[in-house]
Amino acid sequence: MHMMRRIKDIASGHPSVPDPDVKVDKKTTYFDEEGEEDFTEKSMDTNKMATVDQHMALSDENVDGRRTLTSEVTKVDQLPKKMHDMTIRDDKVDIMDEKEQDNIMINGNGTNPGQVITTTIGGRDGRPKKLMSYKAERIVGTGSFGVVFQAKCLETGEAVAIKKVLQDKRYKNRELQTMRLLDHPNVVQLKHYFFSTTDNDDLYLNLVLEYIPDALSRTLKYYNRMNQHMPLIYVKLYTFQIFHALSYIHQVVRVCHRDIKPQNILVPGEPNISYICSRYYRAPELMFGATEYTTAIDMWSAGCVLAELLIGQPLLRGESGVDQLVEIIKVLGTPTNEEIKCMNPSYSEFKFPHMKGHPWHKLFAKSVPTEAIDLVSMLLQYSPYLRPTALEACAHPFFDELRDSNTCLPDGKHLPPLFNFTSKELESASPELVERLLP
Repeated sequence: MHMMRRIKDIASGHPSVPDPDVKVDKKTTYFDEEGEEDFTEKSMDTNKMATVDQHMALSDENVDGRRTLTSEVTKVDQLPKKMHDMTIRDDKVDIMDEKEQDNIMINGNGTNPGQVITTTIGGRDGRPKKLMSYKAERIVGTGSFGVVFQAKCLETGEAVAIKKVLQDKRYKNRELQTMRLLDHPNVVQLKHYFFSTTDNDDLYLNLVLEYIPDALSRTLKYYNRMNQHMPLIYVKLYTFQIFHALSYIHQVVRVCHRDIKPQNILVPGEPNISYICSRYYRAPELMFGATEYTTAIDMWSAGCVLAELLIGQPLLRGESGVDQLVEIIKVLGTPTNEEIKCMNPSYSEFKFPHMKGHPWHKLFAKSVPTEAIDLVSMLLQYSPYLRPTALEACAHPFFDELRDSNTCLPDGKHLPPLFNFTSKELESASPELVERLLP
């Protein structure tokens, strides 16, 4: 079996972990053999983040665990042919409950640059109807989920991102219902939505989202080009806000994100486009075939992001789904039978040869504080039940500097608002946790 060969070959010279003190000038991005290519925007800043990617924001695959993947990569500078000719849809859309349909496309025939799309919003619950016109500017992302394009609202001059998603009748799409529930400073905002059709009568949901042109991955590339590590204060700011957003969607909205990675952490900055590989951030229980998983899969992904910010490159870089599991075993060691049962009680495909785990402190440069290493080690555990919740992660001593009122950014500016937790977010937290969490 391929995995058995890969594990046995580790001792034959394949490096087990990256050297934490070696600068990395160039990295190779691999693509999942199973068809998980995406395209998103990337960038850097420290003031605002959105952990639900405006391109892949809590899609049906994130909420429902279902995927319709394709191995074909669509060029980012052109739309799929069938999406060029949009028509008016006058009849009722049977995918959504009629009561939820505030916004239906009334004019406009495409998303080509320069084209104007006019929709109507309001008209229910006593709200006045009004027209909103969007001028399509450029494609910023495309993948198996559909396409995302940047547009300008002609009435307000505001830049928005419109995510166009095919409504596959074979699957129940909960994206719109979920997005309408989200209201958090660290989660990308849904402004409104409308439906549209093609000549083939394919139905598309169009989500009009807050436009945030950049992502955390660009920040990492910047520091890599400079042969530097990201300043620790920025690592803390970014990861704290990730955990804050995850705490909200886990505890309040009660959904999994399922695609946490640097490319999906949006921040203000300059736009860019890249190929994305989600494999590096995939929780091991998913690789063991678990179908009943918890929000702990997001905590594993967030731990991978934290490790990447500290190291400057992904900690676990498998070249395929099988190889990714091998990379995890090289760091954590062979999972015990109890750990395998925690990940997937019905997994009994084969046994693994015994391997010892790699000491955590040897994975990071000597300058990385022990609190950071401790948090990574807590997040990257085989057993989902042993990983901390997002709120517990926010209360970890690694973030104590952010709780100090005297802490400033390197340029002397004050920190952005970080501890604006609502009562709903804290209602399940113990008094001891709240005491450690808040300044």
